[in-house]
Amino acid sequence: MRIGVPRESKPGERLVAATPKTVGQLVGLGYEVAVESGAGQGATFSDEAYTEAGASVVGPDEVWASDVVAAVNTPTDAQLASMTSGSTLISMMMPPAHPELVETLTKAGITGMALDAVPRISRAQALDVLSTMSNVAGYRAVIESAEEYGGMFTGQVTAAGKTPPAHVFVIGAGVAGLAAIGAAASLGAEVRAFDVRPEVGEQIESMGASFVQAEAAQQEVSSDGYAKALTEEQERLTAEMYAAESARADVVITTALVRGTAPRTISAEMVAAMKPGSVIVDLAASGGGNCELTVPGEKIVTDNGVTIIGYTDLTSRMPQHTSQLFGTNIVNVMKLLTPNKDGELVLNLEDEVVRGMTVSHAGETLWPPPPVKVSAAAPAAAPVEEIDPAEKARLEAEAAAAKARRRLIGAAVAAVLVILAVTFSPASFVTAFTVFTLAVIVGFYVISGVSHSLHTPLMAQTNAISGIILVGALLQLGSSDPWVMGMSFVAATIASINIFGGFLVSYRMLSMFKKEA
Repeated sequence: MRIGVPRESKPGERLVAATPKTVGQLVGLGYEVAVESGAGQGATFSDEAYTEAGASVVGPDEVWASDVVAAVNTPTDAQLASMTSGSTLISMMMPPAHPELVETLTKAGITGMALDAVPRISRAQALDVLSTMSNVAGYRAVIESAEEYGGMFTGQVTAAGKTPPAHVFVIGAGVAGLAAIGAAASLGAEVRAFDVRPEVGEQIESMGASFVQAEAAQQEVSSDGYAKALTEEQERLTAEMYAAESARADVVITTALVRGTAPRTISAEMVAAMKPGSVIVDLAASGGGNCELTVPGEKIVTDNGVTIIGYTDLTSRMPQHTSQLFGTNIVNVMKLLTPNKDGELVLNLEDEVVRGMTVSHAGETLWPPPPVKVSAAAPAAAPVEEIDPAEKARLEAEAAAAKARRRLIGAAVAAVLVILAVTFSPASFVTAFTVFTLAVIVGFYVISGVSHSLHTPLMAQTNAISGIILVGALLQLGSSDPWVMGMSFVAATIASINIFGGFLVSYRMLSMFKKEA
């Protein structure tokens, strides 16, 4: 079968659905790949590079007549008309917002697979183009804000004085929000972030930001991984928090989307209260915008000097890497659809991932898909049988008494053995045994008293001690006493393991701090 990669017709679009690298991977799955001439030009991929990767560079008619067409954006009606019945279209479609497209695909007998309808489950993460696009958009949002902001993100200490770091406030901690947090923090900004889902607080802090606590405004753990619409009381509380944070921030990045719809998070009054020169980047502009003053696709400056960026093409502003990531998503889709790696597409509608993204097939409309039987929420705890407090206390007392008896018996047996060994052994053994016992006691208290953070430098000291043990054991290996020889061999073996293992761990840790060539 042949996979066609067209040149995107959307004005200003610089992305392409396959790069020379991913073309090679598709060819490895047994497919022929046809790329429209100039398809990768906007992403700096030449026709020659595609040819070297194993693709054939052809005209648009031949591309759209392919068995499988992989595109970034939804094709036009004219392009869909060029496709043959029984072929497969893989692209972003937004089927909930474009039911007419689903109807067109059904009537034409085309199998439509929406990349933006991939189920949000762990197994499908490698196919999820929404996560890919959101990650790039979050990163690019910081770049755009840094360009518009009149200061430096990181604080500076110079001979002429010092400058404070920029204050960045991120609304929403999904893929885009976390990417923005990471990029802003890496530039040295002081980052604060909020999300209505309290379970993402740890993720926010792991990226180097402070999690803004607004418990009354936050929801319970979401059951499907998505945020839900807020109640009126929650909206009021979050609005108060947004007003305080935006007035303090130099840069505000909004990412809130509830299934494609952008809720209002920043009002015109909040913008009016912001500092002159501050910046708002609205990543939800395509859904109407989180900011009341956002103009989708444009950048505006308010009367009080606040810049509001509503670009909807942030991913296309980084076409090379975005195309590579998008193309990798396509490869992963084709791996799922080509189980035998023989260049033959197999549509297994029993697979919940395949079924979730298939909107039409064989003249039948398959949208919307059945709900996925996987929950993003933590599994419910198993019911615990109630125990009477008095009975519980009795059982715990019996267990503690039994444990104390076992310890007492063990100590008594050990004491008897030590007394017998001392009584019937020569004086040299008693001296050596006394030294050994004191060494064990001192070693236990020394090691247990060391902080965990100091265990790595402590390992160097134990290596030195193990070296002394190894030397002593080697000196005793020639003894004629079989017991001495056996103990020496065991000591030499254990000391060798400790020494070589310690050096191996140290080497691996040091390699983590070396820069790659």
